[in-house]
Amino acid sequence: MWYFAWVLGVLLACSFGIINAVWLDFSGYEGEEEQK
Repeated sequence: MWYFAWVLGVLLACSFGIINAVWLDFSGYEGEEEQK
């Protein structure tokens, strides 16, 4: 049963990283406006 919690934790961490990358891509990086 421990593997179920492990898989859920890995999927949660991966989805959090993907959502974070997509959000960064859409919102822009800090200081990006000054360079353009």
